[in-house]
Amino acid sequence: MNLPFAFVHSRSSSKVEEACDLYVRAANMFKMAKNWGAAGDAFCKAAQLHLQVQSKHNAAMNLLDAGNAFKKADPQEAISCFCQAIDIYTDMGRFNIAAKHHISIAEIYESELLDIDKAIAHYEQAADYYKGEESTSAANKCLLKVATYAAQMEQYQKATEIFEQIGTYSMDTTLLRYGAKDHFFKAALCHFCVDMLNCKLAVQKYEEMYPAFSDARECKLLKKLLDAHEEQNIDAYADAVREFDSITRLDQWQTTMLLRIKKTIQDEENDLR
Repeated sequence: MNLPFAFVHSRSSSKVEEACDLYVRAANMFKMAKNWGAAGDAFCKAAQLHLQVQSKHNAAMNLLDAGNAFKKADPQEAISCFCQAIDIYTDMGRFNIAAKHHISIAEIYESELLDIDKAIAHYEQAADYYKGEESTSAANKCLLKVATYAAQMEQYQKATEIFEQIGTYSMDTTLLRYGAKDHFFKAALCHFCVDMLNCKLAVQKYEEMYPAFSDARECKLLKKLLDAHEEQNIDAYADAVREFDSITRLDQWQTTMLLRIKKTIQDEENDLR
């Protein structure tokens, strides 16, 4: 007797679903035992079976579970799983979800594998996907990461462009307006690392674009630093930074940039001797 194809297909699909459920249950048992590698492998097996029956959404979910398990045992394998899940989500047009998991990969490169170039690439890809979905705030969060790392790697022009772009967006957005000064401050520090005159012109431009910047402590600090640099007065530079830091704590990134600028004063002083 020939059984109808649909009946045979549904029976084979249900067998696959049963097998997937068993793999997922096994994976969760492995997780409870903190056997992260075995848990990741079991989730991957479930994903492969789901793909066989064209259950893409479930496959992607299994791959994400696998990636999260592998994060604790094998970061490279975690990245591989997240990349496979991203391919499925982009194929389905789910770009916001794909962007979220590009961030997951970037964070692994940041904290586990210490490969900042690759972290930057994944933050940029996430930002592109978020922009395409009109999720500007989410895109800007990723771009701030890119700018922060770019400046640390002395890619000042790239960092400056991003900080200025986000500063401009913030000053035109009511809820974000107060934060615009921080972005312009960071952009100015990047300019300063390259050239004092560039920084001076940039500060003037930011004041014209965003008059509230003139009253900000960050703007007043920049002007004091520019004066100190022009006079080659390293003590005045240090005093201005210390005074600012006593009221508004400088973060690690800002401190690094300010020390690089200070070094240019010291170097120029030595050149004059």
